[in-house]
Amino acid sequence: MKDSGEVKISYWAAHLTTMVSVSLVLLLVGIITFITLSSQKESRNIRERLEVSLVMNDSVSDSYASKVVGNLSELPYVIDAGYIGKTQAIKDWQEETGEDLETLFGVNPLSPEVYFRVNADYSSPDSLNNIGKYLQTIPGVDDVALPDAEMVEAMNANIRSLAIILGIVAFVMVIISFVLINNTVHLSIYARRFTIHTMQLVGATNGFIRKPFVINNMIAGLVAAFIAAAILAVSLAAAPHIGWNDVAHYISWGLYACVAGGMLFAGPLICCVAAALATSHYLSKDYDELIRS
Repeated sequence: MKDSGEVKISYWAAHLTTMVSVSLVLLLVGIITFITLSSQKESRNIRERLEVSLVMNDSVSDSYASKVVGNLSELPYVIDAGYIGKTQAIKDWQEETGEDLETLFGVNPLSPEVYFRVNADYSSPDSLNNIGKYLQTIPGVDDVALPDAEMVEAMNANIRSLAIILGIVAFVMVIISFVLINNTVHLSIYARRFTIHTMQLVGATNGFIRKPFVINNMIAGLVAAFIAAAILAVSLAAAPHIGWNDVAHYISWGLYACVAGGMLFAGPLICCVAAALATSHYLSKDYDELIRS
């Protein structure tokens, strides 16, 4: 027979194993979540690099082009609208080619150009075509330069494929995480299966027996979630100091707070469900079955 000290050590060893295992699993899930959310953010950034240009008529003044920019900025699919005036256009041309068109022709032959980036929600070829049709109706617009439709479709297809792959990986990781945590909790309760049987023999109800196991494992899950969240926080804070400057660009502290909150909720919840299932499993067995299990 084990003395009370050995039983106590075994009890805390089981919970320590549970906390370490659950914290590692939650840490892995948190990293996968960060990667998935960061990839979604980057895919949106890629789509929002698409630029639309409006070539204005020669007679259009810079003030009118500025007015067009103001009107476009109010549209939901427009990001960072701006324009290049006639003076700036001729200056840029001269810097790039070395040719002074104004001296050559006697006048400035270039037109103002209005440009803007497209909101990611409107980056499909159909949406861009509809945007192009509307822009052509703006007075003073000679031509509209849209992103190449085939390039846009290929880009969107690649982004969709990446999103599906990451979604499948995230889903599989959640399933694996639940199985691992369930097995860890099950093993910790397996070590006390005879205690459960003894409590049944003295007349304890199933609810009374199940309650401490569920509560203790919920606490273990909460502690494990705190450990995993703390490791992620330290890693996020240390990233810029070890040369991982891009991490802060993709993972904000607001995003971290959401992920950490999910971990603090999921850890105790999964451990609670696992403990309840495992305890019910041993509550339904008689002594002979416990010996054989």
